[in-house]
Amino acid sequence: MKAVGVIVEYNPLHNGHVYHLQEARRLSGADVVVAVMSGPFLQRGEPAIVGKRARTEMALHAGADLVLELPVAYAVQPAEWFAFGAVSLLHRTGIVDSLCFGSESGDLDSLQRIARVLAVEPAGMREDIARRLREGASYPAAYAGAAAALAPGGVDTHDAAALLEQPNNSLGLHYLIALQRLGSAIQPFTAARTGAAYHEATPGPGAIASATAVRRLLMADGPDASAPYVPAATLAILHREWQEGRAPIHWERFAQPLLHLAATRRASELERIAEVTEGLEHRLSRALAQLPEPSVEALLNAMKTKRYTRTKLQRMLAHLLLNHTKAECSPEQLAAGPGYLRVLGFNTQGQSLLKQMKKTASLPIVLKPSTFTHNQLELDIQAQVAYGLACEHKDTRKMFSDYYESPVRL
Repeated sequence: MKAVGVIVEYNPLHNGHVYHLQEARRLSGADVVVAVMSGPFLQRGEPAIVGKRARTEMALHAGADLVLELPVAYAVQPAEWFAFGAVSLLHRTGIVDSLCFGSESGDLDSLQRIARVLAVEPAGMREDIARRLREGASYPAAYAGAAAALAPGGVDTHDAAALLEQPNNSLGLHYLIALQRLGSAIQPFTAARTGAAYHEATPGPGAIASATAVRRLLMADGPDASAPYVPAATLAILHREWQEGRAPIHWERFAQPLLHLAATRRASELERIAEVTEGLEHRLSRALAQLPEPSVEALLNAMKTKRYTRTKLQRMLAHLLLNHTKAECSPEQLAAGPGYLRVLGFNTQGQSLLKQMKKTASLPIVLKPSTFTHNQLELDIQAQVAYGLACEHKDTRKMFSDYYESPVRL
């Protein structure tokens, strides 16, 4: 069986994701799909609107055959390490032949040429990024500008900058860089994004809306409002999660513990938290003292600048909530790669893949965390517990579900 990998968050899964899964099979000629999915906290730092088991069910109903969890140590990271962790998992399965990611451009050739240059980081690139940051650019803009300046022959610098300023193109570039750095034989493909743009806040006339727009509908009016833009299985799962008090999860559900942590830690303690950089511990303390109301949204608004984007600040707050230190999330730690393959769910074909992976995988396969010990896995379990505390109907077994519940089977 040929297997294609996809790297996803499904927050929540919508019709555009179904299109991507279909394109992944078509472009790669694969028989099965292996999805690497973030757990309760996502790359932009925010909590997922519904839990990872519910989103695993959505993925399996939509066409994925096997779902693996991206450890939270990688899931809540800038694009470089998010991509490296996810691609590493696909590579270490030993069964994935190809990777298909979405992009705004659909231009795999240009992205690959830039990736080949950046895979061995050119001298002076970090200095160029630092210079752009000092001039007031956000990190994504600084990285895009520095990368574009190194664009190889045949790729115009201005075209490269425009290409990399688009979020899916930028993330796709990091997937390609990760493949290069791992020396992986996985073949990349890209499916051009169709319908709504990544950040589009309101649905257009078609059946495909951005995840941002779908979440806004869900938060305002509940599951039925999302019906035109999600598959029937996703809608049914959303209804169940709402009815059972496990959704919607959003930042304000964490306001009390998060603001308590931020207010009661010394600056020296805050400084040790991942993504608390360049004196942000002092900016955080000043912002807390001036909040018009005790909310996470107010805190983010008080701290946000052109340089410190909402995404950067959300990731910082997620690390603070979960007590992720710089030492645990250092480049040296992350460069070692994930330490296990955590199975979230599978169907019949996925079960066959798991049997094959027992012979091919170069990492331990974890079906129940209670049977395996690893520092990254401890962070995953802690993240799930913290996420469970935000549910309306708190259930200790659900909070500690990583210990009690087997993978989802469809």
